[in-house]
Amino acid sequence: MESRHPHLPATSFDGGDLDCGNGLLLLIRRHIDPLDPGQLLEIISVEPSVDEDLPAWCRLTGNQLISRLQSGRRRSFLISKGPFSEPPLHGPTASPARRSHTRKRPQMEITQEVVEPVIASRLPPPAPAPAIPPLSVVPVGSWPRPRWLLQSLHAHLAGRLDDDAFNADADDAVRLTVAAQERAGVDVITDGEQRRDNYASFVGDLLQNCQLIPITDLLPYVDDPEQFKRELEALDVPAGEVRHPAVFGPLGRDRPLAVHEAKFVQGLTDRPVKVSLPGPYLLTRTMWMECISDRAYADREQLARDVARVLREEVHDLLAAGVALVQFDEPVLTEVLYGEAGQGGRTFMCGALGERRRTDEELDFAEGLLQETTAGLPPERLALHICRGNWTPDESKALAGDYRPLVPLLRSLNIQTLLLELCTPRAGELDALAGIRDDQRVAVGVVNQKHQQLERIDDPLERAELAVRQFGAERVLLTTDCGFATFADNPIATADRAEQKLRLLAGVRDRLHSKHASG
Repeated sequence: MESRHPHLPATSFDGGDLDCGNGLLLLIRRHIDPLDPGQLLEIISVEPSVDEDLPAWCRLTGNQLISRLQSGRRRSFLISKGPFSEPPLHGPTASPARRSHTRKRPQMEITQEVVEPVIASRLPPPAPAPAIPPLSVVPVGSWPRPRWLLQSLHAHLAGRLDDDAFNADADDAVRLTVAAQERAGVDVITDGEQRRDNYASFVGDLLQNCQLIPITDLLPYVDDPEQFKRELEALDVPAGEVRHPAVFGPLGRDRPLAVHEAKFVQGLTDRPVKVSLPGPYLLTRTMWMECISDRAYADREQLARDVARVLREEVHDLLAAGVALVQFDEPVLTEVLYGEAGQGGRTFMCGALGERRRTDEELDFAEGLLQETTAGLPPERLALHICRGNWTPDESKALAGDYRPLVPLLRSLNIQTLLLELCTPRAGELDALAGIRDDQRVAVGVVNQKHQQLERIDDPLERAELAVRQFGAERVLLTTDCGFATFADNPIATADRAEQKLRLLAGVRDRLHSKHASG
């Protein structure tokens, strides 16, 4: 075997004896993301399984294995980020083939940050916030990102754009989002999740000892890689752009997850502000991957305690900043009830790659985590969103089933506002919610954001009237079934259509006010 690669790498690292299922892919991602397409990365390893796993990873992720060398146990792999174009043989850009490697290679490892949890007694108390009146229009959260923001987002995730430059672009996108919501006449404002790559995994770029990696990197960790690959190929979503949080040490929160988002929005509007966070059960199911997570945690229950802790710290800070409503997103609850292998729900609706346990065990686990996260907090300032998948406008690819099995869980929670997908027939009928507490309000999905056409006002008005008859006007809020761009690269609607759908909701609200509002 030749002793040198035919080209010099842009960078290299030594992965030691890590295998692809025990941290090597995290290091690869950390080094390859900052490279430009076509640049080369050298990976050094003494782990025999990498001989087979690394070429398979290259094929699945669209990167190219250029060459491999071996001397004793030491293996060296040269990988191109994406397809490789060989430089011309002559001129200033000629290939540096067989040039001696004089550069000192850094010895890299996955280092863990020291976590210092906030003492519970030091968490700030809630500050006053504007009340949200009955029949208000409350958007779920996400908004289509402009193309220029997507370019900045990917450059930022890859380490090619610094925080200040990215936030300048994101600030402009949030200004457009807030202006569109105000023009539409909504009552509660969100920032459209413009700074996030998707609704849940964005925390992986902010929490200590957590790293974002593309979901296509995770084939070594799933129980059935071939089935997982078929799901990736079948679903209408850019799999290579969807990133997943991987935990490699004790979770900590040394900077805010969303407080900075809330404060910026509050400077743009005088209307109540809502902030969405991934729920504790969703994050635990998303983050727990054996061979990575077990470097820091014996089991997912230990991980879950830290997930609940960091979310609780964040909620305290959000409420102290005057956020009117903090929403937990828990779509994975419907995956527990109605997900089946091969449907894709496991993969993209929630990112829960690990196998779930029995339905009753999972619901008990979720209930306990939500209770731990919200205990002692003002329930009127807390919300829960549940849907059945929002990665594609194709209704046939999302889950189906009503809320009846979730009513006991909903009743138990220290949460008073429920934002529920209810417009699509996949969600069942309103009467399935009989039994929730009398103090719980329901933000009823009366407009389907998946439908590209704009509904006539009569249909959402009829659905809203049904909700008023069942719950009473004082317990009803109005929303869409889900957000308009759960995944940054895969919006469900254009920004213009999203604004039109919110304006339609405002029209429904105005008609209901004239008929039902008191005072």
